[in-house]
Amino acid sequence: MWATRGKKSAADATAAPRGVRPPWYIRWLPAMLIVVGVIVDVSTPPQYSSSPLLAAAPAVAAAVLSQGGTVLVGCVAVAVDLILGVTPVGHPLANHPIDVANVAIIAVVAVYLNYVLRSQGRLLVTMSDVAAAAQRAVLPHPPTRLGPLRLAARYEAANAKAQIGGDIYAVQETPYGIRLAIADVRGKGMDAVSAVAVAVGAFRELADTEPVLEELVAHLEDSAVRQAQRCAGDLPLESFITAVVAEIHPADGLVRITNRGHPAPLLLQDGTVRALEPAEPDLPLCMGGLSGERSPAEAVKLEPGNTLLFITDGVTEARDRAGVFYDPVARLTGLRFESPDELVDTLLRDVARHVDGKRQDDIAVLAVTLSPP
Repeated sequence: MWATRGKKSAADATAAPRGVRPPWYIRWLPAMLIVVGVIVDVSTPPQYSSSPLLAAAPAVAAAVLSQGGTVLVGCVAVAVDLILGVTPVGHPLANHPIDVANVAIIAVVAVYLNYVLRSQGRLLVTMSDVAAAAQRAVLPHPPTRLGPLRLAARYEAANAKAQIGGDIYAVQETPYGIRLAIADVRGKGMDAVSAVAVAVGAFRELADTEPVLEELVAHLEDSAVRQAQRCAGDLPLESFITAVVAEIHPADGLVRITNRGHPAPLLLQDGTVRALEPAEPDLPLCMGGLSGERSPAEAVKLEPGNTLLFITDGVTEARDRAGVFYDPVARLTGLRFESPDELVDTLLRDVARHVDGKRQDDIAVLAVTLSPP
């Protein structure tokens, strides 16, 4: 390993600008253009010149090869054009020096463009790394096990390069049981990211200090309203948050759930899937002022081997080419999973197949399985 430090392989010499890795046949395109240029020059009448093909080679190399590869292609293109004009193999023309000069100028410009592309690529990679770090800080992966509970969580942004968005999940072991939340902040950009950070921070603080689940959710709403007022001024309703907050008592499997306008959690049990729709639908956070009463938390029994699956609307609103929404109940019914990780991975792959890889919204998924004693 130490012997190879600082050295570049032949593949590295022709690697694309950082952040881009085109297929091998695209990386060979500059060389193919030079070869075709030679064939055209040799096999066509004297009035036809292959200089445009030779000039195109470094231009293409700028987009698909490294800076060293672009320099190499430019030098080869100029040399080939020069040789074809001064030897019997090619067709010497009166304007041959101008053709060579054109190829040389394009080669120099291509090297500069490659430099610009590489600089932008490094900037994009840096921004992506920063976004990923922010995502991990705001939404750290929950532990894979809390007592008898096994957990798995995934977050996938609609834009794969964005790394961060408005979906939230959080899990915390508290004196009142295992508390968890999954939510979706309306909107995009920095306002949504700020709302995510505030919501997660408020949940982590309140989960440890507020013994009553309904009061915890009420305080979360107060925090969300204050944040929305800071961002939206007099229009906090424009920045609402849908959320499910749950409390699990592993000893007896009792789960208490409050749903504030969010997709219903799913209960998976021996191949059956049931959506835990609230008996009394409630408004999202920030919209509670439109209704004077709050619905109480609802209880469900989690038996050993059962799994609770929490999702955001990036799953339920995923549509195929015909406009059909993804139905997780129908798609997961009849399937059995050895672990929550297997369930989450299967779900995300199935959603990706359903939308043909073209998601329109972020997805957050959290699965919790009660292990047998």
